[in-house]
Amino acid sequence: MQTINFSKPLNRMLAGLVLMSLPLAVVGQANSGSVSSGPSYEDILQGFADSSRWLTYSGDYSSKRHSPLAQITPENVQQLRPVWTFQTGTTTRGRGFETTPLVDEGVLYVTGSNNYAWAIDAKTGRSFWQYRRNLPSDLTYGASSPVNRGFGMLGNSLFMVTLDAHLLSLDRRSGEILWDVVLADYRVGYAATMAPLVIDGKVIVGISGGEYATRGFIDAFDPVTGERIWRFNTIPGPGEPGSETWPDDADILARGGGGSWMNGSYDPELDLIYWGVGNPNPDYFGATRPGDNLYSNSIVALEAATGQLRWHYQFTPHDLHDWDSNQIPVLAEIEWQGQPRAVVMQANRNGFFYVLDRVTGELLLGKPFTGTTWAREIGSDGRPIVLNDGSKGCLPDPWGGTNFMPPSFYPELDLFFLTARETCATFVPEEPQLAPGQASFGGVVFIDNEQGSGALRALDVHTGELRWEFTYPSPSFGGVMTTASGLVFAGDHEGNLMAFDAESGENLWHYQTGSRIWGAAPMTHILDGRQYVLIPSGTTLTAFALPEE
Repeated sequence: MQTINFSKPLNRMLAGLVLMSLPLAVVGQANSGSVSSGPSYEDILQGFADSSRWLTYSGDYSSKRHSPLAQITPENVQQLRPVWTFQTGTTTRGRGFETTPLVDEGVLYVTGSNNYAWAIDAKTGRSFWQYRRNLPSDLTYGASSPVNRGFGMLGNSLFMVTLDAHLLSLDRRSGEILWDVVLADYRVGYAATMAPLVIDGKVIVGISGGEYATRGFIDAFDPVTGERIWRFNTIPGPGEPGSETWPDDADILARGGGGSWMNGSYDPELDLIYWGVGNPNPDYFGATRPGDNLYSNSIVALEAATGQLRWHYQFTPHDLHDWDSNQIPVLAEIEWQGQPRAVVMQANRNGFFYVLDRVTGELLLGKPFTGTTWAREIGSDGRPIVLNDGSKGCLPDPWGGTNFMPPSFYPELDLFFLTARETCATFVPEEPQLAPGQASFGGVVFIDNEQGSGALRALDVHTGELRWEFTYPSPSFGGVMTTASGLVFAGDHEGNLMAFDAESGENLWHYQTGSRIWGAAPMTHILDGRQYVLIPSGTTLTAFALPEE
Protein backbone atom coordinates (compact mmCIF):
# COMPACT_ATOMS: atom_id res chain seq x y z
CA MET A 1 0.00 0.00 0.00
CA GLN A 2 1.29 3.45 -0.92
CA THR A 3 1.49 5.92 1.97
CA ILE A 4 2.57 9.19 0.40
CA ASN A 5 0.79 11.76 2.53
CA PHE A 6 1.26 15.46 3.13
CA SER A 7 -0.38 18.57 4.45
CA LYS A 8 -3.20 20.74 3.17
CA PRO A 9 -2.60 21.16 -0.54
CA LEU A 10 -0.33 24.17 -0.67
CA ASN A 11 2.43 24.11 -3.28
CA ARG A 12 1.60 20.44 -3.95
CA MET A 13 4.15 19.67 -6.59
CA LEU A 14 7.08 20.76 -4.43
CA ALA A 15 5.68 18.98 -1.38
CA GLY A 16 5.24 15.82 -3.40
CA LEU A 17 8.88 15.88 -4.49
CA VAL A 18 10.08 16.38 -0.93
CA LEU A 19 7.87 13.76 0.72
CA MET A 20 7.92 11.01 -1.89
CA SER A 21 10.54 9.07 0.04
CA LEU A 22 8.98 9.50 3.50
CA PRO A 23 7.24 6.43 4.97
CA LEU A 24 4.41 8.43 6.51
CA ALA A 25 3.31 12.05 6.64
CA VAL A 26 -0.01 13.63 7.39
CA VAL A 27 -2.88 14.39 5.02
CA GLY A 28 -5.01 17.32 6.09
CA GLN A 29 -2.64 19.40 8.23
CA ALA A 30 -3.34 23.08 8.67
CA ASN A 31 -0.96 25.54 7.05
CA SER A 32 0.56 26.22 10.45
CA GLY A 33 1.85 22.66 10.55
CA SER A 34 -0.49 21.53 13.32
CA VAL A 35 -2.25 18.23 12.74
CA SER A 36 -5.97 18.53 11.96
CA SER A 37 -8.38 16.63 14.18
CA GLY A 38 -10.75 16.14 11.25
CA PRO A 39 -14.46 16.91 11.05
CA SER A 40 -16.59 16.57 14.17
CA TYR A 41 -20.24 15.58 14.43
CA GLU A 42 -21.05 19.29 14.73
CA ASP A 43 -19.25 19.89 11.42
CA ILE A 44 -21.29 17.18 9.69
CA LEU A 45 -24.42 18.64 11.29
CA GLN A 46 -23.69 21.96 9.56
CA GLY A 47 -24.02 20.29 6.16
CA PHE A 48 -23.15 22.71 3.36
CA ALA A 49 -22.34 25.66 5.66
CA ASP A 50 -18.67 25.24 4.74
CA SER A 51 -18.72 24.86 0.96
CA SER A 52 -15.13 23.58 0.89
CA ARG A 53 -16.42 20.36 2.51
CA TRP A 54 -18.63 17.45 1.53
CA LEU A 55 -18.62 15.32 4.68
CA THR A 56 -21.29 12.69 4.18
CA TYR A 57 -22.69 10.67 1.28
CA SER A 58 -25.54 13.04 0.38
CA GLY A 59 -23.72 16.20 1.46
CA ASP A 60 -25.90 16.67 4.53
CA TYR A 61 -28.22 14.61 6.73
CA SER A 62 -31.35 15.64 4.82
CA SER A 63 -30.13 13.99 1.57
CA LYS A 64 -31.45 16.85 -0.58
CA ARG A 65 -28.19 16.98 -2.58
CA HIS A 66 -28.83 20.68 -3.07
CA SER A 67 -25.63 22.71 -2.83
CA PRO A 68 -25.68 26.44 -2.01
CA LEU A 69 -22.82 27.05 -4.44
CA ALA A 70 -23.56 29.48 -7.25
CA GLN A 71 -20.26 30.22 -9.01
CA ILE A 72 -21.28 27.97 -11.89
CA THR A 73 -24.52 29.39 -13.31
CA PRO A 74 -26.90 28.81 -16.21
CA GLU A 75 -25.17 31.71 -17.93
CA ASN A 76 -21.59 30.38 -17.68
CA VAL A 77 -22.01 26.59 -17.39
CA GLN A 78 -21.21 26.22 -21.09
CA GLN A 79 -17.61 27.11 -20.18
CA LEU A 80 -17.30 24.17 -17.75
CA ARG A 81 -14.24 22.08 -18.59
CA PRO A 82 -12.51 18.98 -17.16
CA VAL A 83 -9.44 19.96 -15.12
CA TRP A 84 -8.19 16.50 -14.08
CA THR A 85 -9.11 12.82 -14.15
CA PHE A 86 -8.25 10.04 -11.75
CA GLN A 87 -8.06 6.51 -13.18
CA THR A 88 -8.84 3.76 -10.67
CA GLY A 89 -7.66 0.83 -12.76
CA THR A 90 -10.52 -1.28 -11.34
CA THR A 91 -13.54 -2.79 -13.08
CA THR A 92 -17.09 -3.67 -12.02
CA ARG A 93 -18.63 -5.89 -14.71
CA GLY A 94 -20.21 -3.13 -16.78
CA ARG A 95 -21.27 -0.96 -13.84
CA GLY A 96 -18.34 1.09 -12.61
CA PHE A 97 -17.52 3.70 -10.04
CA GLU A 98 -20.60 4.25 -7.79
CA THR A 99 -19.05 6.29 -5.00
CA THR A 100 -19.63 9.82 -3.78
CA PRO A 101 -16.27 11.37 -2.85
CA LEU A 102 -15.95 13.11 0.52
CA VAL A 103 -13.76 16.20 0.71
CA ASP A 104 -12.12 17.98 3.63
CA GLU A 105 -9.17 20.37 3.68
CA GLY A 106 -8.51 19.92 -0.02
CA VAL A 107 -8.33 16.11 0.13
CA LEU A 108 -10.85 13.76 -1.50
CA TYR A 109 -11.60 10.41 0.12
CA VAL A 110 -12.87 7.94 -2.45
CA THR A 111 -13.86 4.27 -2.53
CA GLY A 112 -13.96 2.05 -5.60
CA SER A 113 -14.80 -1.42 -6.82
CA ASN A 114 -13.47 -4.46 -4.98
CA ASN A 115 -12.84 -2.39 -1.83
CA TYR A 116 -10.12 -0.17 -3.18
CA ALA A 117 -9.89 3.27 -1.59
CA TRP A 118 -7.82 6.42 -2.08
CA ALA A 119 -6.97 9.81 -0.65
CA ILE A 120 -6.65 12.20 -3.61
CA ASP A 121 -5.42 15.75 -4.00
CA ALA A 122 -8.58 17.70 -4.87
CA LYS A 123 -6.52 20.23 -6.84
CA THR A 124 -4.61 17.87 -9.12
CA GLY A 125 -6.18 14.41 -8.87
CA ARG A 126 -2.92 12.90 -7.59
CA SER A 127 -3.21 10.05 -5.10
CA PHE A 128 -1.71 10.42 -1.61
CA TRP A 129 -2.39 6.83 -0.55
CA GLN A 130 -4.20 3.75 -1.79
CA TYR A 131 -5.87 0.97 0.20
CA ARG A 132 -6.91 -2.42 -1.16
CA ARG A 133 -8.67 -5.07 0.89
CA ASN A 134 -7.56 -8.66 0.49
CA LEU A 135 -10.92 -10.24 -0.26
CA PRO A 136 -11.63 -13.98 -0.03
CA SER A 137 -11.97 -15.94 -3.26
CA ASP A 138 -15.37 -17.41 -2.34
CA LEU A 139 -17.45 -14.22 -2.17
CA THR A 140 -21.19 -14.67 -2.74
CA TYR A 141 -23.25 -11.52 -3.35
CA GLY A 142 -20.03 -9.51 -3.27
CA ALA A 143 -18.72 -11.36 -6.32
CA SER A 144 -21.79 -10.49 -8.42
CA SER A 145 -21.89 -6.83 -7.36
CA PRO A 146 -18.35 -5.80 -6.33
CA VAL A 147 -19.17 -2.11 -5.78
CA ASN A 148 -18.78 0.39 -2.97
CA ARG A 149 -20.62 3.70 -2.61
CA GLY A 150 -18.36 5.67 -0.34
CA PHE A 151 -16.83 6.44 3.02
CA GLY A 152 -18.29 7.76 6.21
CA MET A 153 -15.98 10.16 8.07
CA LEU A 154 -15.55 11.42 11.63
CA GLY A 155 -12.41 13.05 12.99
CA ASN A 156 -9.42 11.32 11.44
CA SER A 157 -11.35 8.09 10.90
CA LEU A 158 -12.86 6.85 7.66
CA PHE A 159 -15.48 4.08 7.70
CA MET A 160 -15.96 1.61 4.85
CA VAL A 161 -18.02 -1.56 4.48
CA THR A 162 -16.67 -4.51 2.52
CA LEU A 163 -17.79 -7.19 0.09
CA ASP A 164 -17.06 -9.85 2.70
CA ALA A 165 -19.50 -8.10 5.08
CA HIS A 166 -17.11 -6.27 7.41
CA LEU A 167 -17.00 -2.68 8.64
CA LEU A 168 -13.57 -1.04 8.68
CA SER A 169 -12.19 2.07 10.32
CA LEU A 170 -9.19 3.59 8.50
CA ASP A 171 -6.89 6.40 9.51
CA ARG A 172 -7.57 9.08 6.91
CA ARG A 173 -4.00 10.35 7.13
CA SER A 174 -2.43 7.07 6.05
CA GLY A 175 -5.08 4.57 4.97
CA GLU A 176 -4.04 2.21 7.78
CA ILE A 177 -6.70 0.02 9.42
CA LEU A 178 -7.72 1.10 12.93
CA TRP A 179 -10.31 -1.63 13.54
CA ASP A 180 -12.19 -4.30 11.60
CA VAL A 181 -15.51 -5.85 12.70
CA VAL A 182 -17.66 -8.56 11.12
CA LEU A 183 -21.23 -7.64 10.13
CA ALA A 184 -22.37 -11.08 8.94
CA ASP A 185 -21.18 -14.30 7.28
CA TYR A 186 -20.48 -13.52 3.64
CA ARG A 187 -20.46 -17.23 2.80
CA VAL A 188 -24.24 -17.53 3.15
CA GLY A 189 -24.91 -14.56 0.88
CA TYR A 190 -24.17 -11.35 2.79
CA ALA A 191 -22.10 -8.41 1.55
CA ALA A 192 -21.96 -4.68 2.25
CA THR A 193 -21.74 -1.90 -0.34
CA MET A 194 -23.25 1.31 1.07
CA ALA A 195 -21.57 4.40 2.48
CA PRO A 196 -21.85 4.46 6.29
CA LEU A 197 -23.97 7.19 7.88
CA VAL A 198 -22.07 8.83 10.76
CA ILE A 199 -24.10 10.61 13.42
CA ASP A 200 -23.34 11.64 17.01
CA GLY A 201 -21.42 8.74 18.54
CA LYS A 202 -22.59 6.16 16.03
CA VAL A 203 -21.71 4.71 12.63
CA ILE A 204 -24.87 3.37 10.97
CA VAL A 205 -24.59 0.67 8.29
CA GLY A 206 -26.84 -1.65 6.33
CA ILE A 207 -26.34 -4.97 4.59
CA SER A 208 -26.72 -6.44 1.10
CA GLY A 209 -27.77 -9.95 0.10
CA GLY A 210 -31.58 -9.92 -0.19
CA GLU A 211 -31.41 -12.18 -3.25
CA TYR A 212 -29.96 -14.90 -1.01
CA ALA A 213 -31.55 -16.70 1.95
CA THR A 214 -30.48 -13.95 4.35
CA ARG A 215 -32.15 -11.65 6.88
CA GLY A 216 -31.49 -7.93 6.61
CA PHE A 217 -30.55 -5.56 9.42
CA ILE A 218 -29.41 -2.04 10.26
CA ASP A 219 -26.54 -1.73 12.74
CA ALA A 220 -25.05 1.06 14.86
CA PHE A 221 -21.39 0.93 15.94
CA ASP A 222 -19.17 2.96 18.24
CA PRO A 223 -16.85 4.96 15.94
CA VAL A 224 -13.88 4.67 18.30
CA THR A 225 -14.00 1.03 19.41
CA GLY A 226 -16.07 -0.67 16.71
CA GLU A 227 -18.38 -2.12 19.36
CA ARG A 228 -21.91 -2.74 18.14
CA ILE A 229 -24.44 -0.55 19.98
CA TRP A 230 -27.73 -1.84 18.53
CA ARG A 231 -29.24 -3.83 15.69
CA PHE A 232 -32.64 -3.49 14.02
CA ASN A 233 -33.69 -6.59 12.10
CA THR A 234 -35.59 -5.56 8.98
CA ILE A 235 -37.39 -8.92 9.02
CA PRO A 236 -38.96 -9.49 12.47
CA GLY A 237 -38.39 -12.60 14.53
CA PRO A 238 -41.17 -14.93 15.67
CA GLY A 239 -43.68 -13.10 17.85
CA GLU A 240 -42.21 -9.67 17.16
CA PRO A 241 -44.34 -6.85 15.68
CA GLY A 242 -44.63 -7.43 11.94
CA SER A 243 -44.12 -11.19 12.14
CA GLU A 244 -47.89 -11.63 11.72
CA THR A 245 -47.42 -10.53 8.08
CA TRP A 246 -45.37 -13.68 7.44
CA PRO A 247 -46.08 -17.39 7.80
CA ASP A 248 -45.67 -18.67 11.35
CA ASP A 249 -42.34 -20.26 10.52
CA ALA A 250 -39.04 -19.20 12.10
CA ASP A 251 -37.02 -20.60 9.20
CA ILE A 252 -38.90 -18.45 6.65
CA LEU A 253 -38.35 -15.34 8.77
CA ALA A 254 -34.66 -16.13 9.14
CA ARG A 255 -34.22 -16.02 5.36
CA GLY A 256 -36.79 -13.33 4.58
CA GLY A 257 -34.51 -10.90 2.73
CA GLY A 258 -35.07 -7.21 3.47
CA GLY A 259 -31.60 -5.92 2.58
CA SER A 260 -30.69 -2.44 3.83
CA TRP A 261 -28.01 -1.74 1.26
CA MET A 262 -28.46 1.98 0.58
CA ASN A 263 -27.97 5.04 2.74
CA GLY A 264 -30.51 6.52 5.09
CA SER A 265 -31.14 10.08 6.25
CA TYR A 266 -31.17 11.62 9.71
CA ASP A 267 -33.25 14.23 11.53
CA PRO A 268 -31.12 15.41 14.48
CA GLU A 269 -34.01 17.30 16.13
CA LEU A 270 -36.26 14.23 16.20
CA ASP A 271 -33.20 11.96 16.58
CA LEU A 272 -34.73 9.67 13.96
CA ILE A 273 -33.01 7.72 11.19
CA TYR A 274 -34.99 7.08 7.99
CA TRP A 275 -33.95 4.00 6.05
CA GLY A 276 -35.26 2.12 3.02
CA VAL A 277 -35.66 -1.68 3.19
CA GLY A 278 -35.28 -4.11 0.30
CA ASN A 279 -37.30 -6.93 -1.22
CA PRO A 280 -38.48 -10.11 0.51
CA ASN A 281 -36.88 -13.41 -0.42
CA PRO A 282 -37.51 -15.23 -2.70
CA ASP A 283 -37.84 -12.20 -4.96
CA TYR A 284 -40.41 -13.41 -7.50
CA PHE A 285 -41.93 -16.48 -5.84
CA GLY A 286 -44.45 -15.54 -3.18
CA ALA A 287 -46.34 -18.77 -2.55
CA THR A 288 -44.10 -19.74 0.37
CA ARG A 289 -44.35 -16.32 2.05
CA PRO A 290 -48.04 -15.27 2.02
CA GLY A 291 -48.78 -11.92 3.67
CA ASP A 292 -47.44 -8.37 3.39
CA ASN A 293 -43.93 -9.45 4.49
CA LEU A 294 -42.94 -6.55 6.73
CA TYR A 295 -40.64 -4.70 6.87
CA SER A 296 -39.62 -5.46 3.32
CA ASN A 297 -40.28 -2.73 0.72
CA SER A 298 -40.77 -0.19 3.50
CA ILE A 299 -39.27 2.92 4.97
CA VAL A 300 -38.53 2.60 8.67
CA ALA A 301 -38.05 5.47 11.13
CA LEU A 302 -35.70 4.34 13.90
CA GLU A 303 -34.72 6.01 17.16
CA ALA A 304 -31.03 6.78 16.72
CA ALA A 305 -30.26 6.17 20.38
CA THR A 306 -31.76 2.68 20.58
CA GLY A 307 -32.61 1.40 17.09
CA GLN A 308 -36.25 1.03 18.16
CA LEU A 309 -38.88 1.35 15.44
CA ARG A 310 -40.92 4.56 15.72
CA TRP A 311 -43.00 4.04 12.57
CA HIS A 312 -42.94 2.40 9.16
CA TYR A 313 -44.69 2.70 5.82
CA GLN A 314 -44.77 -0.17 3.32
CA PHE A 315 -44.76 0.92 -0.31
CA THR A 316 -45.25 -2.48 -1.98
CA PRO A 317 -46.89 -5.14 0.20
CA HIS A 318 -46.00 -8.74 -0.73
CA ASP A 319 -43.61 -7.66 -3.46
CA LEU A 320 -43.18 -10.14 -6.34
CA HIS A 321 -40.99 -8.02 -8.65
CA ASP A 322 -37.88 -7.02 -6.66
CA TRP A 323 -39.20 -3.45 -6.36
CA ASP A 324 -37.30 -2.82 -3.16
CA SER A 325 -37.39 0.49 -1.29
CA ASN A 326 -33.67 1.15 -0.96
CA GLN A 327 -34.04 4.56 -2.60
CA ILE A 328 -32.76 7.60 -0.68
CA PRO A 329 -35.29 9.18 1.73
CA VAL A 330 -35.18 12.99 1.31
CA LEU A 331 -36.05 15.18 4.32
CA ALA A 332 -37.54 18.65 3.85
CA GLU A 333 -39.67 21.33 5.44
CA ILE A 334 -42.40 22.36 3.01
CA GLU A 335 -45.72 24.15 3.10
CA TRP A 336 -48.47 21.55 2.99
CA GLN A 337 -52.05 22.70 2.51
CA GLY A 338 -51.18 26.10 3.92
CA GLN A 339 -49.24 24.85 6.95
CA PRO A 340 -45.51 24.10 7.48
CA ARG A 341 -44.84 20.37 7.51
CA ALA A 342 -41.74 18.28 8.16
CA VAL A 343 -41.79 15.56 5.49
CA VAL A 344 -39.80 12.67 4.12
CA MET A 345 -40.03 12.10 0.36
CA GLN A 346 -39.12 9.08 -1.73
CA ALA A 347 -39.36 8.24 -5.42
CA ASN A 348 -39.92 4.51 -5.17
CA ARG A 349 -38.88 1.66 -7.39
CA ASN A 350 -42.57 0.75 -7.81
CA GLY A 351 -43.03 3.91 -9.90
CA PHE A 352 -44.75 6.10 -7.28
CA PHE A 353 -43.56 9.35 -5.67
CA TYR A 354 -44.42 9.56 -1.97
CA VAL A 355 -44.59 12.35 0.60
CA LEU A 356 -44.91 11.23 4.25
CA ASP A 357 -45.12 13.12 7.52
CA ARG A 358 -41.67 12.82 9.06
CA VAL A 359 -42.92 12.60 12.64
CA THR A 360 -45.80 10.13 12.28
CA GLY A 361 -45.33 8.40 8.91
CA GLU A 362 -48.75 9.59 7.72
CA LEU A 363 -49.13 9.29 3.95
CA LEU A 364 -49.65 12.74 2.45
CA LEU A 365 -49.16 11.99 -1.24
CA GLY A 366 -48.64 8.99 -3.48
CA LYS A 367 -48.59 9.62 -7.24
CA PRO A 368 -47.10 7.65 -10.15
CA PHE A 369 -44.14 9.32 -11.87
CA THR A 370 -43.87 6.70 -14.63
CA GLY A 371 -46.32 5.21 -17.12
CA THR A 372 -46.58 1.95 -15.19
CA THR A 373 -49.83 -0.01 -15.63
CA TRP A 374 -49.21 -1.95 -12.39
CA ALA A 375 -51.11 0.64 -10.33
CA ARG A 376 -52.18 4.25 -10.81
CA GLU A 377 -53.37 5.30 -7.37
CA ILE A 378 -53.02 4.62 -3.65
CA GLY A 379 -56.16 3.54 -1.80
CA SER A 380 -57.55 5.07 1.37
CA ASP A 381 -55.80 2.29 3.32
CA GLY A 382 -52.40 3.48 2.03
CA ARG A 383 -51.95 0.47 -0.26
CA PRO A 384 -51.50 0.61 -4.03
CA ILE A 385 -54.59 -0.38 -6.01
CA VAL A 386 -53.14 -3.05 -8.29
CA LEU A 387 -54.58 -3.01 -11.81
CA ASN A 388 -52.11 -5.28 -13.60
CA ASP A 389 -50.36 -8.17 -11.89
CA GLY A 390 -48.60 -8.96 -15.14
CA SER A 391 -51.49 -10.73 -16.84
CA LYS A 392 -52.49 -7.55 -18.70
CA GLY A 393 -49.16 -6.75 -20.32
CA CYS A 394 -45.68 -5.91 -19.24
CA LEU A 395 -44.63 -4.52 -15.88
CA PRO A 396 -41.63 -2.38 -14.89
CA ASP A 397 -38.50 -4.52 -14.85
CA PRO A 398 -36.76 -5.54 -11.60
CA TRP A 399 -34.68 -2.35 -11.67
CA GLY A 400 -38.00 -0.50 -11.35
CA GLY A 401 -39.28 2.98 -12.14
CA THR A 402 -36.14 4.37 -10.48
CA ASN A 403 -33.42 2.86 -8.35
CA PHE A 404 -30.66 3.68 -5.87
CA MET A 405 -29.23 6.60 -7.88
CA PRO A 406 -29.64 9.67 -5.66
CA PRO A 407 -32.37 12.23 -6.39
CA SER A 408 -32.27 15.92 -5.45
CA PHE A 409 -34.72 18.41 -3.95
CA TYR A 410 -34.62 22.12 -4.79
CA PRO A 411 -36.36 23.85 -1.84
CA GLU A 412 -36.86 27.27 -3.43
CA LEU A 413 -38.64 25.70 -6.42
CA ASP A 414 -40.38 22.88 -4.50
CA LEU A 415 -39.13 20.52 -7.22
CA PHE A 416 -37.96 16.95 -6.73
CA PHE A 417 -35.54 15.77 -9.45
CA LEU A 418 -35.02 12.09 -10.19
CA THR A 419 -33.95 9.65 -12.88
CA ALA A 420 -37.01 7.73 -14.09
CA ARG A 421 -37.00 4.45 -16.01
CA GLU A 422 -39.70 3.23 -18.41
CA THR A 423 -39.36 -0.51 -19.05
CA CYS A 424 -41.36 -3.58 -20.06
CA ALA A 425 -40.82 -6.97 -18.41
CA THR A 426 -42.57 -10.31 -17.94
CA PHE A 427 -42.02 -12.19 -14.67
CA VAL A 428 -42.18 -15.99 -14.52
CA PRO A 429 -42.08 -17.29 -10.93
CA GLU A 430 -40.46 -20.62 -10.09
CA GLU A 431 -39.95 -22.15 -6.67
CA PRO A 432 -36.22 -21.92 -5.88
CA GLN A 433 -34.00 -24.53 -4.32
CA LEU A 434 -32.65 -22.85 -1.19
CA ALA A 435 -28.99 -23.35 -0.31
CA PRO A 436 -26.54 -21.22 1.71
CA GLY A 437 -24.51 -18.95 -0.55
CA GLN A 438 -26.77 -19.53 -3.56
CA ALA A 439 -29.08 -16.86 -4.99
CA SER A 440 -32.79 -17.62 -4.68
CA PHE A 441 -34.61 -15.18 -6.96
CA GLY A 442 -37.48 -17.61 -7.46
CA GLY A 443 -38.06 -17.16 -11.18
CA VAL A 444 -36.88 -15.56 -14.39
CA VAL A 445 -37.59 -12.19 -15.99
CA PHE A 446 -37.90 -11.44 -19.70
CA ILE A 447 -37.22 -7.80 -20.60
CA ASP A 448 -38.27 -6.14 -23.87
CA ASN A 449 -35.28 -3.91 -24.49
CA GLU A 450 -36.94 -2.21 -27.46
CA GLN A 451 -39.48 -0.53 -25.18
CA GLY A 452 -36.97 0.88 -22.69
CA SER A 453 -36.24 4.57 -22.14
CA GLY A 454 -35.23 6.91 -19.36
CA ALA A 455 -35.70 10.52 -18.31
CA LEU A 456 -34.67 13.21 -15.89
CA ARG A 457 -37.96 14.37 -14.36
CA ALA A 458 -38.88 17.37 -12.22
CA LEU A 459 -41.86 16.71 -9.93
CA ASP A 460 -43.96 19.24 -8.03
CA VAL A 461 -43.73 17.98 -4.42
CA HIS A 462 -47.22 19.26 -3.59
CA THR A 463 -49.01 17.33 -6.32
CA GLY A 464 -46.52 14.85 -7.77
CA GLU A 465 -47.25 16.33 -11.19
CA LEU A 466 -44.54 16.44 -13.85
CA ARG A 467 -43.17 19.96 -14.28
CA TRP A 468 -40.68 19.03 -17.00
CA GLU A 469 -38.58 16.15 -18.30
CA PHE A 470 -35.55 15.46 -20.44
CA THR A 471 -35.71 12.10 -22.19
CA TYR A 472 -32.79 9.66 -22.34
CA PRO A 473 -32.43 7.03 -25.09
CA SER A 474 -32.25 4.14 -22.61
CA PRO A 475 -33.19 3.38 -18.99
CA SER A 476 -30.52 5.14 -16.95
CA PHE A 477 -28.93 4.92 -13.51
CA GLY A 478 -27.29 8.33 -13.16
CA GLY A 479 -27.97 10.36 -10.02
CA VAL A 480 -28.85 14.04 -9.64
CA MET A 481 -27.49 17.13 -7.87
CA THR A 482 -28.83 20.69 -7.83
CA THR A 483 -27.14 23.99 -7.01
CA ALA A 484 -28.53 27.30 -5.76
CA SER A 485 -27.61 29.04 -9.02
CA GLY A 486 -30.52 27.26 -10.72
CA LEU A 487 -28.71 24.24 -12.16
CA VAL A 488 -29.47 20.53 -12.21
CA PHE A 489 -26.57 18.14 -12.89
CA ALA A 490 -27.41 14.58 -13.98
CA GLY A 491 -25.86 11.67 -15.88
CA ASP A 492 -27.19 9.04 -18.24
CA HIS A 493 -26.51 5.46 -19.36
CA GLU A 494 -24.71 6.70 -22.47
CA GLY A 495 -22.03 8.37 -20.34
CA ASN A 496 -23.13 12.00 -20.61
CA LEU A 497 -22.85 14.34 -17.66
CA MET A 498 -25.30 17.16 -18.28
CA ALA A 499 -26.41 20.47 -16.79
CA PHE A 500 -29.98 21.75 -17.03
CA ASP A 501 -31.87 24.90 -16.16
CA ALA A 502 -33.77 23.88 -13.02
CA GLU A 503 -36.93 25.86 -13.88
CA SER A 504 -37.27 25.19 -17.61
CA GLY A 505 -35.41 21.89 -18.11
CA GLU A 506 -33.31 23.34 -20.93
CA ASN A 507 -30.18 21.27 -21.52
CA LEU A 508 -27.34 23.80 -21.18
CA TRP A 509 -24.17 21.66 -21.24
CA HIS A 510 -22.95 18.11 -21.60
CA TYR A 511 -19.71 16.18 -21.44
CA GLN A 512 -19.16 12.63 -22.68
CA THR A 513 -17.30 10.78 -19.93
CA GLY A 514 -16.63 7.69 -22.02
CA SER A 515 -18.50 5.25 -19.80
CA ARG A 516 -22.02 4.85 -18.45
CA ILE A 517 -22.84 6.70 -15.24
CA TRP A 518 -24.29 4.02 -12.97
CA GLY A 519 -25.66 4.82 -9.52
CA ALA A 520 -23.35 7.78 -8.98
CA ALA A 521 -24.43 11.40 -8.64
CA PRO A 522 -22.32 14.53 -9.07
CA MET A 523 -20.92 16.38 -6.05
CA THR A 524 -19.50 19.90 -5.79
CA HIS A 525 -17.21 21.92 -3.53
CA ILE A 526 -15.07 25.06 -3.40
CA LEU A 527 -11.26 24.87 -3.41
CA ASP A 528 -9.07 27.98 -3.41
CA GLY A 529 -12.09 30.07 -4.41
CA ARG A 530 -12.99 27.87 -7.39
CA GLN A 531 -16.09 25.67 -7.65
CA TYR A 532 -15.49 22.07 -8.77
CA VAL A 533 -18.05 19.50 -9.94
CA LEU A 534 -17.01 15.83 -9.78
CA ILE A 535 -18.56 12.74 -11.35
CA PRO A 536 -17.50 9.09 -11.11
CA SER A 537 -18.02 7.19 -14.36
CA GLY A 538 -16.74 3.77 -15.37
CA THR A 539 -13.25 3.57 -13.88
CA THR A 540 -12.62 7.33 -13.89
CA LEU A 541 -13.28 10.22 -11.55
CA THR A 542 -13.41 13.55 -13.43
CA ALA A 543 -13.27 17.03 -11.92
CA PHE A 544 -14.73 20.03 -13.78
CA ALA A 545 -14.40 23.77 -13.22
CA LEU A 546 -14.75 27.04 -15.07
CA PRO A 547 -11.56 28.40 -16.71
CA GLU A 548 -9.33 30.32 -14.33
CA GLU A 549 -9.36 34.06 -14.95
